Parts: sequence; C-alpha cells; structure tokens
Amino acid sequence: MPSTLRLCARAAVSLLLILPGVAMSADAMILWPEGWEVESLPQPPASEGQPAVQLRQRAVKNDQNGDPAMVVELTQTRLEPGHAVNVQGVLLAMRKAVQVNFARGGFQSVCTRMKDSTLSDIPAMETTCTITQNGNHVMTQTLVAAASPALAWSLSYAGSAEGYAANKHQVMHIRNSLRLGEAP
Repeated sequence: MPSTLRLCARAAVSLLLILPGVAMSADAMILWPEGWEVESLPQPPASEGQPAVQLRQRAVKNDQNGDPAMVVELTQTRLEPGHAVNVQGVLLAMRKAVQVNFARGGFQSVCTRMKDSTLSDIPAMETTCTITQNGNHVMTQTLVAAASPALAWSLSYAGSAEGYAANKHQVMHIRNSLRLGEAP
C-alpha cells in the first residue's frame, strides 16, 4: 500500500531540517539509524499570526521492494513569548485532519483515547489511529504533540499494517533518543 502510506505522510503534521543521519539545530537533535532515507522539507512561509516553523524533517524506511514501510515526521515551531499551547487541542486538530483526509480517500480510521506521554523530556499527549479500508487494516499512525514555553513539536509516525509492526521497535528507539531543548 505505498500510495496509502504517501497519503498518510501528507495527512500527518511534518518535520525538521536535517543532515543525513543526524538532524540538529540549537534546539533539537535526531539520530537516525542506518537504512532510513532522511529528507529536509521546505519550511512554509511565515504568515501573520502564525508561529514560525523552525525545523521540519521526514525519514522513510523502505521495505525490501523499495516501497515505504514506515514514515516518521517531526516539526519544531518557535512560539511567540507568552503564548501558551493547548497541547490537547493541537492533538485533537491533528487527529481530525488525519481522519478527514483518510475519509476523503475512502478509508475509515479509529483512534485511541489521547493519553499523557513525553517527547524527549517534554510532557506530551499522543494517540494511535488504525486505518482500514473495506474492513481490512491497512495502516497504523501515531500522533504526538508537545510544548514548552518557547517551542512546540509534533511527531507523526505511520506505516502499513505490516511495516508499522515490523518497525515500531526501531521507531520507539528513534523517539526515545530525541533531544529537544530550549533555545538559549
């Protein structure tokens, strides 16, 4: 289901600036295991009233046929001083966008209740969605949102039903190795 995974990647909220294997800024660092194709994504132009996306990155793990088995995306956004992020509201919006986009493509999605979590050492919330078509499980996607007083992050990882199961352990290692920090 490569096209399904590409749809998932578009439906998810995105990532950060990167060098192959390691993504770094003054605020964030990701160490990618061998075998992941990492790409920088263009940063959207700044618009009035919207926080500036500071870092965006996507990494894809392909299966033996060269089709995407798992996609991981991370976005870091710098917040205006004094702006408080409603992390639960952000995660609800992410989940709704995923569900609406999949529904437009003829898929059904069911997501778990949002639960408290962490991203690096930042308090976060997460949910996992199971995407089906005609009753068949075709994809799984996890959405995570976190915020500190100066920065906000969204993380999404998704894969075909088989790809998610096969790569979940490695993705959790990537997620647990994230180093997100405050800018000086």
